Order: sequence, then structure tokens, then C-alpha cells
Amino acid sequence: MKISFFTIFKWFALIILVAISCIIVGLCFYLIKDFFHIIPLYITLAVILLVIWGCIWSLNVIKNKTLLIVFASTTLITGAAVLVNYCYDRYIDSIPTLSDQGVNLREYQPFDKNTKAVKLSEVSTLRLTDSLPLIDGATALYPLYAAFVQATYPEKEYPVNKSEVGCGTTPKAYNNLIDGKVDLIFCAKPSDAQIVQAANKGKTFRLIPIGREAFVFFVNKENPVKELTIQQIKDIYSGKITNWKDAGGRNDDIKAYQRPKNSGSQTMLEHIMGNTPLAKPLETEMAGGMGDIITYTADYKNYKNAIGYSFLFFATEMAGNNQIELLKVDGIYPSRETVKSGQYPFTGDFYAITTDTQNPNVQRLIDWILSPQGQYLVEQTGYTPIQ
Repeated sequence: MKISFFTIFKWFALIILVAISCIIVGLCFYLIKDFFHIIPLYITLAVILLVIWGCIWSLNVIKNKTLLIVFASTTLITGAAVLVNYCYDRYIDSIPTLSDQGVNLREYQPFDKNTKAVKLSEVSTLRLTDSLPLIDGATALYPLYAAFVQATYPEKEYPVNKSEVGCGTTPKAYNNLIDGKVDLIFCAKPSDAQIVQAANKGKTFRLIPIGREAFVFFVNKENPVKELTIQQIKDIYSGKITNWKDAGGRNDDIKAYQRPKNSGSQTMLEHIMGNTPLAKPLETEMAGGMGDIITYTADYKNYKNAIGYSFLFFATEMAGNNQIELLKVDGIYPSRETVKSGQYPFTGDFYAITTDTQNPNVQRLIDWILSPQGQYLVEQTGYTPIQ
């Protein structure tokens, strides 16, 4: 049987079309999740293919037009899937994240007319008039120590980082304390690196517990996972579990976001992990790339497969976001009640921290914070008193 050149050409063209269709489908489903820039390429190739197929159809080059319909439909269906996925991901990206929410610390500034800082219902038993302690601290604790200042310092304006009352990040607060720029900071416990850093300058941290707080994990509210065990959290952050299907969820890769080293939340995570090494984070912001006003969860994105962590008050009050859902841990939901009762497993103290300050008012202020009035402000702000 003699085969004409034209027949060979037709079958060669058909094979090329099949190959190109397969490549397009493969590229779309393999790359579209993370590389939206291939959409214009896909559209261009799809249009070219459809034009070619249209010409083949009109010239009756290939008798079996069912194949053409199958290939054309494959391209169009793939294109529809691509566009739907693109639009969905754009929608997810439009959901406000904790970093988008931002935190305006000015709202808690002491003595401002509309300040959110809690006020005592009676005259403070401590009133400082001179030698005011220079203080700094974690973002999440600023509303609390702003309330302390409002109760005990002279009434005047205390702009953030331009007065005796500063607030940056936990690493900056520790650096300022070690360098002698402040007398007192309010933070979670220091990391091992920060302890060594202080020791290298001949200083030792003095930590005075002044309240208790929960360390919480959260996911997007659309994630079907509502609770994890302590072991599952360790497995996720060590890289042993990388897909939500292994933690009771959907078949989605887990994006386990982390905070910069030496931040209060990252130190807490390291404490939880114990001897289990942390996996290299998929995404993180280093301290040098952040502004002065920063949230503990600025790096965390409310994406369908992400998990993040923060402190309870910060996550629910300062940067409240109705698109995230706090997770139960070992069946216990993080709340003021479970923190106070000690049922929630990730509960820890936060501290007033000094080194070698000679300011006599520092100890007076700490003693007052531990008094009923100071502990009242701890509770009314949204934390759990130490006593």
C-alpha cells in the first residue's frame, strides 16, 4: 500500500498537535499554581492552535474531525480551569492578612484623648515625677505597658520611640536593654542567643513574671482542620508532615510560616519544639527588613494551606482578623479561661526585664505592677494576671 507524502504530513501534523496539547496541559496544571505569568503564553498558544485546527478543519486535511474536537476541547477546558484557578487565587490573595491589617500603636498611646489603653478606676498608689524609667518592649505588650505609664507617669505626650516609652520589636527591645539605652523592657523570655549576647557584655537578664499569655496557632477559616496535637505541630514545623491530608485536612501542601530568629514568637516556637529541629522556613522576613511598627504575625498569610502562630491577645485583639481561626491543641481551645486554668498547653509567662539599671524607680514600678492595681491593668487589657 502506497502512502502519499500528504498522508504522512497529515499524521505528522496530528502527532505534533497532540504533543503540543499535552505540553500545554502539563504546563498549565504543573506551573499555574505558583507562576501566573504563563497565562499570556497559554492564551497565545491556545489561539494559535485553535487557528491551525480551524484551518485543518476547513481544508478537510484530517478526515477524523472527532480528534480535532477532542484536542480543541482539551485546550479550552484546560484554559477554563486555569482561569478559574487564577481568579480563585487572586481572591485568596485579596483576603486581608494580619500584616495587611497593621497595628496603629498610636491608638494605645498613653494620655491620648481616645486612647485604647486601659485606665484605672481609682488613683494610682504610685506616681512617678522624675527619673522616669526608659522602657521598651514587644509590640503585643505595648497596650499593657502603655496602661502602666498612663497610671504612673506624669501626664504628657509619649510618642512611640520619641519619648521615654518606646516600642519596636522584641529583638530591638533586647538590644536596647543590653546596650543600656533603656532601663526596662516588657517581653517574652529571651532566646539562647540573646542570653549569650548579654553575657558577652557582662550583663545578666533579671526576669520578673508579670502576667501569662497563650501562644496560639491558626489557619485560614476555610481550612477543615480545627485542631492539632502537640506532636502534629512538631511534625509540621520539623518538616515531617508536609501535607494537610496527614493532619486531617485536604490534599494541600502545608505552608508553615515562621518568624525571624530572636523574635518573641519564634523563641516560643523553638521552646515548644525542644530538641526537634525546625525545618527551614518557606517564607520569612528578617528583622532588618521590617519597619519600627511591626506585628508578630506580619509574615503570616491567610492562605488556604498556611499555618501561622502568634500570641492570643495580639491575634484576637490588636490584629483581629475574621479570616483566621485559632486551632485547638490537644483538644483545648485557647481562651482566657483555659489560660487561667492552665488547661491550654502553650501557656507561658511574660516579663518585666532589667539588667544593671541604677534607676531606683525601676524597682518601684515593678513592685507596683505586681500589686493589685498593676495586675488589674494586666487583666483588663486582655492578659492573665500572674497572681
